[in-house]
Amino acid sequence: MQPTDLADPPASDTALASDTAEPPAAETPAAAPPKEPHRVRRLLGHPRFQLALTVLACVIVFAALVYPNVLKRLSLGGFARIPIEAALGIALLIVVPRRPRKILAVIGGLVLGWLIVEKSLDMGWFEILNRPFDPVLDWILFDDTYGFIRDSYGQASAYGAIAAVVLLPVAVLSVTTWAVLRVASLIGRHRRVSAYTASGIAAAWIAAFLVGVQVVPKVPIAARSSVTYAYDRARQAKAGIANSAAFANEIKNDPFGATPADRMLTGLAGKDVIFTFVESYGRNAVESPELAPGVDAVLDRGAAQLTAAGFAARSGWLTSPTFGGSSWLAHSTLLSGLWINNQSRYRNLTASNRLTLTSAFRGAQWDTVSVMPGATRAWPEGTFYGYNRVWDSRNLGYQGPKFSWAPMPDQYTLKKFTELEYAKPGRRPLMVEMPLVSSHTPWAPIPEFLDWEQVGDGSIYDGIVANAPKKADIWGSTPKVRAAYGKSIQYTLTTLLDWVRKYGDDDLVLVFLGDHQPSKVVSGENASHDVPITVVAKDPAVLKRIDSWGWTTGLKPATDAPVWPMNAFRDRFLTAYGPGGSTH
Repeated sequence: MQPTDLADPPASDTALASDTAEPPAAETPAAAPPKEPHRVRRLLGHPRFQLALTVLACVIVFAALVYPNVLKRLSLGGFARIPIEAALGIALLIVVPRRPRKILAVIGGLVLGWLIVEKSLDMGWFEILNRPFDPVLDWILFDDTYGFIRDSYGQASAYGAIAAVVLLPVAVLSVTTWAVLRVASLIGRHRRVSAYTASGIAAAWIAAFLVGVQVVPKVPIAARSSVTYAYDRARQAKAGIANSAAFANEIKNDPFGATPADRMLTGLAGKDVIFTFVESYGRNAVESPELAPGVDAVLDRGAAQLTAAGFAARSGWLTSPTFGGSSWLAHSTLLSGLWINNQSRYRNLTASNRLTLTSAFRGAQWDTVSVMPGATRAWPEGTFYGYNRVWDSRNLGYQGPKFSWAPMPDQYTLKKFTELEYAKPGRRPLMVEMPLVSSHTPWAPIPEFLDWEQVGDGSIYDGIVANAPKKADIWGSTPKVRAAYGKSIQYTLTTLLDWVRKYGDDDLVLVFLGDHQPSKVVSGENASHDVPITVVAKDPAVLKRIDSWGWTTGLKPATDAPVWPMNAFRDRFLTAYGPGGSTH
């Protein structure tokens, strides 16, 4: 007989239970199986994907360590290098504990990201200004760059440039920091393998260094660019700060600062002296095989016309403090007799009481005038220079279209200057500074030379702009850009020389020169900073006073004509045309 107390309950108990118990609850469904991770999360967590991220992080760190600061090295060959910083960084991350390792990785990532940003700025500066970006002194140039982009390419392009300047550095810093953190984590998990890796990198670097292996000419495989670059930039920043203090003494040390006004410029008494800067008119314009035939033909034709009109000329070379842009640095260098090659020196100069050519003429009773067709807003520096009046794009009455960056064509500027100042009866002798800007980048569209009587209020240029090649038509091809630059120089020189022929009188003394060479897209690699300078006059006595300079007769300086730094001109000019200047 089977026991029943351990099997089914007695019938009576069962009945009792059914009478007294709660009705049975609805049957509970079986628990749903756990949901599978979302497909994207599964992908992100997959070992192969994580491995790919780690490989990507290593590639980013490597690329950041050998990233160049010159555009032509931004190639596969340029990255075929062994960075010694990689071995040093791995060794350092091996020995530090976990928490300091993370802090060190964040700092290293930010430093690497910043070096990429600054090297990228160097690329742009080298292409336009033929020098690296200055981390202390060049930030002010972003405002000028914004104005150039707005005036040349429109407001939308300027806003886009601002967005890029803000967002791209943030993105770069974020990516490099993430990459270094991931690599640091890998090193912490695999210290022994990391040590072997660091040793292998160091050994390969030493071998490449001793042998001098190169894939790209002048770029050794044994790279130490990040450390040396960071050191050079720190040293440059320190020198920039120290330079500002030393420059204050240069301003005060003025050999003409105490010269009485009536002892200045006596050799030019009664003359109208016009200093004209021709935008981007450099040595390449008159010597490059691509450019010289067209530009030299204009100079030769102009020389013949001026000779027939009774004028003569002498020409030499000056070395500009700038290249490809920042024209105001050249203007201030020529007028002040100081080497103004950055914005800090420019600001310190214009806050001083340094004697300029303008203030010297003003003190000697010339009527000093600035004609600034490229200026679109107030120019407070005019007070420092000593101008009695400033004419700019806001008060020259131009009613025509802009020519890209240039608010008006040079022929209109010269015609309006003639009407407002030069042809005015009963006036005092003039001293004028007049930058001409039709040859300013981007060199499209370019004005056409017109009969002077057609210029009018400038509205005639509407049709010329409508039918001329646009920026987009030329900037896809380097030869087209160079050809357009050459045409712009030809236009400005044709206009200026014809103005002298038509309007110049016996008392005119014209000094015209380039402010700087054009950017590297035109001038190429290793171009000098030299620009032509020419003095034109009808009075033979004016040119006799500079016979000792050894300049070339005519409008084009000989290749071997004297080359002076641009800051030397002021003192030589004041000496030549002072009471002690040569007259025979």
